[in-house]
Amino acid sequence: MFPLAAIAGAESEPNTTNKSLWPQGGLAGYHGRREEADMTDKRKKVTIPELYGMVDRGERISFLTAYDYPMARLEDRAGVDMILVGDSGAMCMLGHPTTLQATMDFMVQITAAVSRAAKRSFVVGDMPYMSYQPSDEIAVRNAGRFIAEGGADAVKLEGGARMASRVEAIVDAGIPVMGHIGLTPQAASMIGGLKSQGRDAETALGLMEDMEFLEDAGVFSVLLEAVPARVAEEIVKRADVPVLSIGSGPACHGQLLIVHDILGLFEAFTPKFVKKYADVAQTMTAAFEDYVRDVRNGDFPAAEHTYRIPDEEWSRLQEALKEAE
Repeated sequence: MFPLAAIAGAESEPNTTNKSLWPQGGLAGYHGRREEADMTDKRKKVTIPELYGMVDRGERISFLTAYDYPMARLEDRAGVDMILVGDSGAMCMLGHPTTLQATMDFMVQITAAVSRAAKRSFVVGDMPYMSYQPSDEIAVRNAGRFIAEGGADAVKLEGGARMASRVEAIVDAGIPVMGHIGLTPQAASMIGGLKSQGRDAETALGLMEDMEFLEDAGVFSVLLEAVPARVAEEIVKRADVPVLSIGSGPACHGQLLIVHDILGLFEAFTPKFVKKYADVAQTMTAAFEDYVRDVRNGDFPAAEHTYRIPDEEWSRLQEALKEAE
């Protein structure tokens, strides 16, 4: 048994050699850096009236997905106007083959993380498969969870005329709704797979009718996915609400992309409409390889990565260990 009581009972010396766990400047310095990092928190929160104002002024709306706090914080800091907490998180974050595996509990949890980070960006929670399709009542209840538990500013759901009653019920409950038409992944089996929609006159007219139904139901905006650019332009000309594009051309009022696509983090496939802005996967892989090499070679940790014990305390410890032998 080690004589720890004797050591503990000795009069303690001031600690002049151990480095503080806090950054330079102590706790005050830590809070100073926190305040500097949180300068974005003072920016005005994006609201629906502000989004309409941007459209009126001819300003394009930037829209990205996010599924966690760190990514949402960076997007918010960069000035992204809207963040979609998409059901695509089931694929990007959990490795599922489709979005259908996203559950309400999963979506609400990641939405809450994004909402905590997004001090300025307008956050839209994506209603997952079968969270709104069964009935108006179920749709309202689950939409309410996104607002109350997830802290979202609005919800998004897929479908046109056939989902108009769901939209109306949610809006009547006081929850803003973004519509989603064109390629609707939750209904991929009904529309022939993950394919561009509106590429013939009949389906293009159908999208325009869907748009009218959604506007009448009370949506504050509509997302067009994988619609031919000329068709999207005609929809925008007739629209009374902001129209956002994901793969639907430049005429829309704003653009959405999947953040893992633009950073090169989703490697299963890359849609035609994606522009890759960075190869973060390559950078991360190189960092991981460097770490593995340093650990195996004994180059990490180096002296600067370790804590010290004062020499006098080390001597006392050695004496205590000898007494215990």
